[in-house]
Amino acid sequence: MEKITNKYLALTGKGTTHIPHWEHWSNPDAETFITGIDHYEHPLPAARKMNELYPELYLNLPADDTPVPKPGNEADLENATVRWGDGETVTFEHGGFFKDDASILNFSPLRQGDFSAFPVIENHDYRDAEKLYQTMLDRHGLRGVETVPQYSIAVPWYYNTIFMWPVLTFGWEGFLLNCLEDRFEPIMREFAEISRRAVAALAKLPANFILFHDDICSAAGPICSREWMNKYVFTCYEEFWDTIHKAGKRVIFIGDGNLDAYVEDIIECGADGIISEPHTNFKKLAQDHPGLVMAGEGDNRILSYGTREDIKKMVCSMTETGRAVPGYFYCIGNHIPWNVPVEATKYYLDLCRELGAR
Repeated sequence: MEKITNKYLALTGKGTTHIPHWEHWSNPDAETFITGIDHYEHPLPAARKMNELYPELYLNLPADDTPVPKPGNEADLENATVRWGDGETVTFEHGGFFKDDASILNFSPLRQGDFSAFPVIENHDYRDAEKLYQTMLDRHGLRGVETVPQYSIAVPWYYNTIFMWPVLTFGWEGFLLNCLEDRFEPIMREFAEISRRAVAALAKLPANFILFHDDICSAAGPICSREWMNKYVFTCYEEFWDTIHKAGKRVIFIGDGNLDAYVEDIIECGADGIISEPHTNFKKLAQDHPGLVMAGEGDNRILSYGTREDIKKMVCSMTETGRAVPGYFYCIGNHIPWNVPVEATKYYLDLCRELGAR
């Protein structure tokens, strides 16, 4: 019989013996500091040791022990990338296929169909349903899994739920300059159909949970008006997540920034969980929706620049929220990147270990 883990219990909102973690972990130097094994020379044993020391992190293991070249800390301005963990990000340069507003407004996502050459994260061929399903199996490491393991904590994810499609395809400037045009409406309808095909594939995956991502807010709040969001985004969420629920899976939504203005809409559309950043008011979210899965209350600015007392105050506050919410995860919502001090990172993990018992 498969083991029931704290992560599974939290994902199903059933409460845990200890608050687990959902960390956006990309700090290889902290891994070296904590384990005593050089992450770059021996990434596999370092990751294994990290999981032995902090199993509540549920960190993924690298495929093998091939040494990893240590990256520099400078941004690559030519390719619009920055360091991320032991490598670098994909490009932040989007919209390069479009030379002007007319080329954006004349674009047909369905006529394009194959986004393999586009820097849009979900750069797949969407023209064939079976091919797309096989792509999803491979992408999320589920090839050969015939049925959903009862207590599986695999969480396949989809980055371009609907809002990210025009942002990543046209770039921020191209999107914002054209999103209010009447001719943008058929483009959004076609992007919705592209995502609908992905959702159909995700619903078939042998997994209990599906994570959907859209950065619909910045740290300052909403990017687009409620009218625009109701017309193009929330209707899609409701439809897509109903498909996932009918397949017997739970929906977790993840979005950057301050989600306060739209968090009720996200929940009404069917999200079973919310993952965000510390800009979002998690105390109010926990008070209003204690049955939600939630993560992201922790702040890496406190880890980076705060004192040990500041870090302890933060973890105590997170623990207070977590004890009221069965589906709560410790999570530094704005990530634990490579430049967060290693001592502070270990202190944070040890405090969570000490204080997180229910």
